[in-house]
This record gives sequence, C-alpha cells and structure tokens, in this order.
Amino acid sequence: MRPAGFDVAVIGAGANGLVAATRLARSGKRVVVLESAPETGGQGRVFEFAPGFRAAPFGLDPGWIPPGVVRSLGLDGLAVSPRETPLSVAAGPGSFLTLPRDAGRAAEAIRGHSPADAARWIEFTGMLRRLSGFLEALYQAPPPDVDVGGLKDLVPLLALGRRFRALGRRDMIELLRTLPLSVWELADDWFACGPLKAAIAASGVQDLRQGPRSGGTGFVLLHHLVGAPGGSLRARLPWRDGPATFTQAAESAAAAAGATIRTAAAVSRILVADDAVTGVALVGGEEIVARSVLSTADASRTLLSWVDPVWLDPEILRAVRNIRYRGCTSFVLFALETIPEIPGLAPAALAGTVSLTPDLVSLERAADAAKYGEVPGRPHIEITVPTLLWPATAPEGHHVLVARVQYAPYRLAAGGAWDAERAGALGDAVAAAIDGLFPGFSSRVLHRAVLTPRDLEERFGLPEGSPSYGELALDQVLFMRPVAGWARHAMPVPGLYLGGASAHPGPGIPGGPGWLAAGALLADARSRS
Repeated sequence: MRPAGFDVAVIGAGANGLVAATRLARSGKRVVVLESAPETGGQGRVFEFAPGFRAAPFGLDPGWIPPGVVRSLGLDGLAVSPRETPLSVAAGPGSFLTLPRDAGRAAEAIRGHSPADAARWIEFTGMLRRLSGFLEALYQAPPPDVDVGGLKDLVPLLALGRRFRALGRRDMIELLRTLPLSVWELADDWFACGPLKAAIAASGVQDLRQGPRSGGTGFVLLHHLVGAPGGSLRARLPWRDGPATFTQAAESAAAAAGATIRTAAAVSRILVADDAVTGVALVGGEEIVARSVLSTADASRTLLSWVDPVWLDPEILRAVRNIRYRGCTSFVLFALETIPEIPGLAPAALAGTVSLTPDLVSLERAADAAKYGEVPGRPHIEITVPTLLWPATAPEGHHVLVARVQYAPYRLAAGGAWDAERAGALGDAVAAAIDGLFPGFSSRVLHRAVLTPRDLEERFGLPEGSPSYGELALDQVLFMRPVAGWARHAMPVPGLYLGGASAHPGPGIPGGPGWLAAGALLADARSRS
C-alpha cells in the first residue's frame, strides 16, 4: 500500500499549476494543488474593482499555449474572438496609426504615414515571424543543457543545431544579430515613421524596466511575438468566452484527472528531511505530506522563503538572490458610463491595444525616470476597452477601460512608499493623458482603481510587482532561467521542481513551464523506479 498523503503538492492554481497538476494526475500521481488566494486563476483571474465592473488586467493578451499542451489536455475546442485591429498608436492630435492583423492591410495603413515604410512592412514582419518561430521550437522542450556529460545529453543540443540551421543562412545571421540588439536600433534599421517605430519598440520593453535603447530588447520583442500570426504586432487572439477561459478549462481538466484543488491554502514552508522534500506546511500550521513539490511561485520565494537554507549551497543562494525582478508595471482601471468618441480612431480599435506613446524618444524618457526611482511625468500608457469583447464584465451599456502603465518603479527614490497619495497622482496623470487625446473622457468616468506594483505584488503574488517573474534579460532566459545550472526545472533539493514563469520558457506561455516541470518530475520518477 502507498503511504498516506500525496505524491505531488503543486503550489499555485494559475495556468501553470493547473496544467502541471493535470499532467501529473493523468500519469497516476496523487496530486494536491494549493492556492493561497480565495479563487483559482493566477494572474488571469477576473475581479470586481467597482460595483458591477470587473477586469482581468493580465488576461487581455491570452499568451501562447504550446500546441502539445492544448492537445494533451483536450482543450482544442476553446474558441477565440476575432480582433482585426490589435494595435493602434497615437500619431498626433486626432491622428492614429492602426495596424490590422493582415500584413497587407497594415501596409496600406502605414502608406498614409510613410510609403517607404509600407513597402518594407511585409518583409519585416515575415522576418520576425520566422525568428519567433525558432523560439517557439525552443519553448516546447526543456532548455538545452550546456554542461554536456555524455551522448544522451548531446542529443538535445544537436536538435537545437538542426533547428537553427533550418532557418537558412540569412535568418541565422538575423537571429544572432536581433537577440542582443536594442529595439530602437532594430526599428531604425527598417523604418522612418516615428509612430510605427514606437509601436514596434513598445513590445520590446513590455514589463521591463529598460528603455528601447537597451541591448537585449530585440529578444523581448521576439518573445512577445511567439505564437502570434505573421504580419502583425500584438495579434494573439483573445478567448471568446472571457479572459479566464483557459484557466477555467485547465481547472476542469485537473479535477477530472483526480487532482485535489484547495484555495485559501497559503504555503509557509517546504518541508525537507534527509536531504529530500517531504511535503509542505501551510500558514496556520497544517502539514501536507508529499513525495515531491512543484512550485509555480517565483524562484526567490520558493528557494529563499520556503526552503530552510541549510539544504542549499551558498552558490545557489547567491544566484537566486541576484535574480532581477524590478517591477515597473501598474494599471489604472476605469469604470465608464459610455465610451468617448475618439477623433481619428475607429471605436473597434479600442478592443485591441491603443498606445499613447508616439515616438521612441518619449518611450526612452519614461524609462529614464524609472532608473532613478521616479514615476515619469509622461508615462508610457496603453489602453484597452475589454467590454467590447466581453460585455458581461460591466453593467449593460457601460464599459471598462484598462490602462497599462510603464514605468512605475516598484522601489521609489529616497525610500518613498506607494501610498494612497502617490497612487492617486498616478491615476490623475493617466486620466489627464487620456483626456488629452480623447476629449470628454474624465466626464464619463464613474469610478477608477489604481494598481501600483505594490498592489500587484499583494493581489497576485508577483515578486516586486513583476509580471514576468524575473526580467526577460539575456542573462535570465533559456538555460539561465531562473539561474545558470538549474534551468531544467529540478531544483537543488531532491523532489523540488520549479514550474512557473520564473522557469523556462518564462512568462506569456500559459501552462508551458508547468507542463515541462511536470515532465521533468515524471522522468525523474521513472528513473528511480
């Protein structure tokens, strides 16, 4: 008879935790999922911020779910909602550059601003699609192990080499050039139109406390294009039935596979005895016996807060302490009586992303302020009206507007705190910026809620308010995520695995890290049996 308890305790009931639990349970493991929040869903969960008004600020982009995860969970039938104009950029008073999903139509839109740029758009987006497609291949398998110990370890590296050669000589060179490049330089290499370059660059600095001049932002751009159709930016299609569609389906799949899901079950410690995991302890004292623990929390919380340091070498402790999070994203949620008429912008464009930053200089200046712990006077703001996609998230006839704001640093200068006054000032700045382009906006606001990086840390458990669970810098991705030497999901304590966005392949790949971590756990279990 098997001992009482569980084979695996999964920490976190977001997309990664639920996908991992499903894979493990379907493999015959007894699984318990422990979620600290009162409900499941992780970053993608919907919450009410004003009476009758609900939002999921992190659920507007569905991310890219690896096809193998979708097939294995039987979730092929989840429907998406058409969104033909995923991105628009302010080009001046009453003027916007709107980029449709179709590359040909986008080129026509660009032609009104720059005929020369229009002629290069299809070639440029085709190149981006091929390069991001290479990352897709990397993201569906464990990261390469550069510490090759034998022929078995060499096979994945050979497969990676074959994928790289399949790009062809021109794209191989372009990939090696683009990954360390700044998005400013990349945009300058191809285009002259300021708003078009700003549209490209904004994707390269998303949730990153660096400006478009920073090296490595070319990689960030490609990362956020993984899974998107060729020819466009920000074009991954949202779920038809709401932002929580995938996590709800994953929860149903986990429950059907036999996993036990517990909410309001916050972990306080990961239990270790005789140099191996034995379970977890919850806030309140309850202990749960488990042979393995798969954490979808960030690496710092998992290894520095929950594991007694006596079980870890000083080298791994130092490496984890040096992980950079540096949250710089905040949200302002507006409950609107009606949508204002926007000069120069079709109302349907608000179902996508509308960037209020017209040029690279403005984007870089906003980032400069955050370097010194200051909130920029003119932050980078992107707005979306999700009720155009999901009307049920507001009372009939009313709307929700979500403003995503960079750069609002987690740590403020001179020990400043994110108190109500500072949050209110940020909300005022965002409202004023929107008013400047959309006359009469403020008169339609019924309520607003400001989520600072501190609020995001408390509500969603984001380390330093970082949605990426660790900056997407070149020294914190692939075989160096979360830290060099420990990228293949198994952690230094036997029986402990990392399967959240802190691990490969990182954020924006819902279920991807959890799926790979569960695979690593199952492979280790087979090797021991």
